[in-house]
Parts: sequence; structure tokens; C-alpha cells
Amino acid sequence: MTRRILVTGASIAGNTAAWWLGRSGFDVTVVEKAPAFREGGQNIDVRGVGREVLRRMGLERAALDLGTGEEGTVWIDGRGRAKARFIAAELEGEGPTAEMEILRGDLARLVYEPARAHAAFRFGDGVERIEPEGGGAVVTFLGGGRERYDAVIVAEGVGSATRERVFPGENDPRWMDLTIAYFTIPAVPDDDRLWRWYNAPGRRSVSLRPDRHGTTRAMLSIQKPPEGEHRWDADRQKAFLRERFADAGWQTPRVLAAMADTDDFYFDVLRQVRMQRWSAGCVALTGDAAWCATPLAGIGATLAVTGACVLASELARTDDIPGAFSAYERIMRPMVEQAQGVPKIAPRVMHPQSRLGIRLLHGVLDLASKPLVRSVTAKLFSGRSAEPDLSRYDEAAASAP
Repeated sequence: MTRRILVTGASIAGNTAAWWLGRSGFDVTVVEKAPAFREGGQNIDVRGVGREVLRRMGLERAALDLGTGEEGTVWIDGRGRAKARFIAAELEGEGPTAEMEILRGDLARLVYEPARAHAAFRFGDGVERIEPEGGGAVVTFLGGGRERYDAVIVAEGVGSATRERVFPGENDPRWMDLTIAYFTIPAVPDDDRLWRWYNAPGRRSVSLRPDRHGTTRAMLSIQKPPEGEHRWDADRQKAFLRERFADAGWQTPRVLAAMADTDDFYFDVLRQVRMQRWSAGCVALTGDAAWCATPLAGIGATLAVTGACVLASELARTDDIPGAFSAYERIMRPMVEQAQGVPKIAPRVMHPQSRLGIRLLHGVLDLASKPLVRSVTAKLFSGRSAEPDLSRYDEAAASAP
């Protein structure tokens, strides 16, 4: 009898899990609170084993074709003059800009479209309650109705409500003392194909990044301890940013003016999800709900597609669902722990308090960009030593329908 799997969250991780599970013959339903597929999001990248997952799904070439066109990263001063450059084509490894730079929404849709052939998607609904029953679970939905599943996979975000229902109080978040606002602004003729990073005194930064849609992706960052800003409404968050960045310089006035009318404003106080376990009975966590490493790790999308592939592949190898969940955690935990090892001091180092500190940062980055040392620098961004070996699943993949 075909096993029924519920995936909560039509995220990159959720859509990837649905694709692999459906391809292996499971009866898969994906439930998503949003009323329709969510297109938005900022720049992400996929590296190493994550690209191998997309390659096995037949999506690697398409993901590259959907790339933002970002050619590298440059740190600039208040006049827009380059102080340190990392050009992707010149690096022997992968630096701040990876070969596969893509917008979150573009990657999510790229996986969602083929996943629809393998799974049923239910938008505008969510999980109210999960009750264990006979080795599986009965799920009560927010929109009404109850259904039984053999397993539930929670692939929601850093603040996953379903995770908190199943694992109450078990997340011990690690706050990274960095607040970032992301949004899209109109492009101007001077915008180029580089990620331009400007530091302002007071531990502030402004970033502008290219996309393939004729717009520009902006980020405003402040290095500071959290004070509950993520709980404010968007109007209060924008007012806070206008006040904090009023004298920042460079193109900040342009960014603040466009922030008023943007339709994809997202404000995040960065924190890692730290869980001692990723499963309980027939329920498992994956993606940010399980291990959010924050954008500082530069590996979130790679973890999302890799974790979903490993989890689905382990379920396909056995009828023992708890055993499959244990194997998934054993395989993924080293990669996640490596990704979460970003030192908490890193945001502080990259956001100096004074103009002298900014000049020192630029000097260090300029040195790191030189040919003699940049190959070593590139290795800092690859982080591949703990990646799982996907050849473990070759036999199962070959026999899938």
C-alpha cells in the first residue's frame, strides 16, 4: 500500500522533498499557508553537493540559465570607488559570488513546477494539530478536515509554527547580532553586474545586487544585539531603518526612498535554529525549520535541497520511518554543524564602528583579493568537507519509476 506523506511548506526544501518522494512512488501532499505560490525573495546561491542534487533532478542547467548575472563582489567607499574586488571568473574556487547565483523565488519555482507532477499542492491552508496514531499521524488542518499520513515533513521557515507544536520549547536559537532588511528597488543606469557592499560608520552596511528582472536587490544591515525588531510591523521597521540610515551616505537616500513603495520588504533579525533532534515519531524537520544557519553561512539553499534529497532518499530505502529519519540526521548533521559554525564575531568584523575600522577592513579585503592569497580565500566559501555522498542513493534512484 502506498505510503502517504504530508509536507508542510512549499519552500525550496519542501518542493525538493516533494519531487524526490513523489518520484519514489509516495503519495505526497504539500500544504502551504500562502494563498498561492510565493515568487519573492533575494539572492541565494547553490554550491557543491547542492548543485549535484539539482543535476540529478535535471535542473542544474536551468538554474544556471536563471542566474542573476552577478559577476562578483566589490567593497566600495562613500564615493563608490572600489576598495576590494572578488570577481567570480578570476577565483579558483567559489568566493562571495558563486557561479550559481539565483533569486530565491526563481529557484523555488524551478523546483515547484516539476514537483507538481509528483505531488498535490494545497495552498491557503496549514497544520493546526498533529496527533500520533498507529505508527502514523492524524493531521487537523487550519481550514478544517482531518487526514491520516504515514509521515509528516515540516519544511517551513526559521519561525516554523508547526515545529513549535511538535517540538515545543526545543529550539535554542543562536542570535547572530545582525539585522537585515531585504527589498527590491528600481534599477538605474549606473547599476552594474557586481554585488556592491558599502560600509557606513556605526556598524551599518548598504548592499546593492543585480538580478535578471531589470531591478536591483537592496539590503540594509545593522550589527547590533536583537531587541525584538522582528516582531514589529513593517511600517515601524521601515521608520526604524529611515532613522538609523539617514546619514549613512553613498546611495542610501535612493534606497530609503524606494523602500517606501517596495512590495517585497522583508526584515530579519538573524538567528540560527538549534535543535537537539530533527524528528519525533513520524514527524521530521528539514530546511530552515530544522537548522537555519542564516545568510551568514552562505549555504542555506544548498542545505535545503541537499537535506530534502537525503531525507526523501532515506525514506525510499526502508519501511522503517523512524529509522529513515535517524539515518537522515546522521548523514546531514555534520554538514549542518559545519554551516552553523560561523563565528558570532563575524558580523561585527564586517561592520566596523568607525571610519578607521572601515579603512582597515577594506585593506584586509584588498589583500585577500590578491592572486597570491585569493585561492585560500575562496576555500573559506566552499565548506564542502562535510557534504554527504549521494552515491549512497544511486541504486534506489535507478529503480524509481
